[in-house]
Amino acid sequence: MEKNNKTVTTDFILLGLWPEFSHLVILIFLILLVYLMAVIGNAVLILLIWLDSRLHCPMYFLLSQLSLIDVALISTTVPKMATNFFSGKRTISQIGCGSQILFSLTLGISECLLLTLMSYDRYIAICNPLRYSVMMSHTICKQMVIGSWVGGAITSLVHTAYVMHLPICHPREIPHFLCEVMALLKLTCEDISAYVNSVVVSSFLVVLIPLSLILASYIRIFLAVVHMNSPEGKNKALATCFSHLCVVSLYFGPAVLVYMRPGSFKTPKINQSLFMFNAILTPMLNPLIYSLRNKDVIAAMKSIVISRCFLKKVKHHRACYT
Repeated sequence: MEKNNKTVTTDFILLGLWPEFSHLVILIFLILLVYLMAVIGNAVLILLIWLDSRLHCPMYFLLSQLSLIDVALISTTVPKMATNFFSGKRTISQIGCGSQILFSLTLGISECLLLTLMSYDRYIAICNPLRYSVMMSHTICKQMVIGSWVGGAITSLVHTAYVMHLPICHPREIPHFLCEVMALLKLTCEDISAYVNSVVVSSFLVVLIPLSLILASYIRIFLAVVHMNSPEGKNKALATCFSHLCVVSLYFGPAVLVYMRPGSFKTPKINQSLFMFNAILTPMLNPLIYSLRNKDVIAAMKSIVISRCFLKKVKHHRACYT
């Protein structure tokens, strides 16, 4: 009996999203609505890029990978958060917690790298168009995407393995709606100052350096666009670049604030707000930004809708005459 009484649980307790919020049910339903819109929006964008031959180019191939990452990213957090809320069980196993950290970090870092590659694609297309087909061939694009996934997976694997092996000496309660590296570090009693410094260095490598490269690319792009003679080409280039910069600001802004702001400002409420924006709202906004401002995507959507309507009419007429 003594052995049974001394059984130690390895599960963590997720305290959830703003537990003191009085209208939490409404908030959860809104988040589920956002989740549904994000999944449908990104799935439609991937389907359009796959079906329409006009979108079979490097820019849209990279965009389809961004949508794939967004669907996976929002799916690592929202289903578990909603399940915990409606079931009343706030626990997550140690394996589940480690998996959530691994997948969210992999997807987040891969998205940083992918957005950098997308800015490089636009830079080559606008500033060096004659060599675009060589420098951004389908093979090179696939290698870039694989590199972004592998880079994200390796970096996240290192951080996850280190964090999950730390001994926990505080109550296993995480003041968050997901398992997250910085939240878990607060539960350990070991000296983690060296690791915290490594997190800052890692954040610099996967956040600030890509952001700097993106900004440098767009400075060169804007200088090239200013000297364009064609107003139509200038407007198309600016529209595409504006969409990409909107997505960059939506993603990199919260990421910089989460990992690089002073420790005194790292309160659980602020962290939850930033993660909710980054991991939940941004995946929903990305397909809206690209589809609403992108004439090629709108044209592809219209052509597919028209072709489906035409096929229905043909089937209807055949049915009438048989």
